[in-house]
Amino acid sequence: MIQIRKTLLQVETTLVEGGRKAPQPLKLFSAFAVVKNPWAGKGFVEDLKPEIHAAAPVLGELLTKMIIDAVGSGEAVEAYGKVAVVGLDGEIEHASALIHTLRFGNHYRTAVGAKSYLAFTNTRGPANTAIVIPLMDKNDEGRRSHYLTIQTAIPDAPAADEIVIGLGASVGGRPHHRIGDRYQDLRDLGQNVANPAGV
Repeated sequence: MIQIRKTLLQVETTLVEGGRKAPQPLKLFSAFAVVKNPWAGKGFVEDLKPEIHAAAPVLGELLTKMIIDAVGSGEAVEAYGKVAVVGLDGEIEHASALIHTLRFGNHYRTAVGAKSYLAFTNTRGPANTAIVIPLMDKNDEGRRSHYLTIQTAIPDAPAADEIVIGLGASVGGRPHHRIGDRYQDLRDLGQNVANPAGV
């Protein structure tokens, strides 16, 4: 079983942006679990699957519940993302292993009724390192109003043999967003909206 040292929940509300009151306050939610790195101290582990199968579903269910309980419903979540930060004795692959699996992400996707993939970061760092969760619209990757970033840090995590795992959510987009969306750019450039890469 995965060893969870502690969990954290953060809620950030933006009421004023650019000196102007937001027509709808932007609410950003993030939930984190600080866990023992299941591969710490074992040297190079070739097969990560047993620990992924044991830990990822537990973390996906726990963090999804924390977000949904804080937001109030999955339907209310508009943008979402995920993060893993491994401590200095671990590999980036250890961070990636616990979040880049359907056994983790599908809990969140299903709970919020999402179509798009989960934006993510996976990094390595010491305690109090910057934790960054990129967000995008749960149903529309081209909706730029919901390109958002949650930033925080945990003073005592990750320890060298730990991993911080997190989920992020927004209710609302950037206040006063006014840069359009990628679909208008494609039309302006004469590219096919349905096939932007032209393949």
